[in-house]
Amino acid sequence: MKIICVCGLGQGTSLILRMNVETVLREMGIQAEVDHMDVSSASSMPADYIITNNELARSLPDHSAQIIIVNNYFDLEEIRQNLKEAM
Repeated sequence: MKIICVCGLGQGTSLILRMNVETVLREMGIQAEVDHMDVSSASSMPADYIITNNELARSLPDHSAQIIIVNNYFDLEEIRQNLKEAM
């Protein structure tokens, strides 16, 4: 399974989201390849899931990945709940 964590510039915020997603996946016992990048790069990268905020998700309407919206990249419970609902 391939997951991409996306922010505007693909550096700070998406890296934090990636680390939190990896923590939640580990707790859930799910193995996945998790990467982070900017929204422009993500638009052409293959993935099963893209995790980002609502605003950036609008920039990815034609992507084949399932988009998971997370409002607070620091909220492990929100990340966990949204991952459970999507998977």
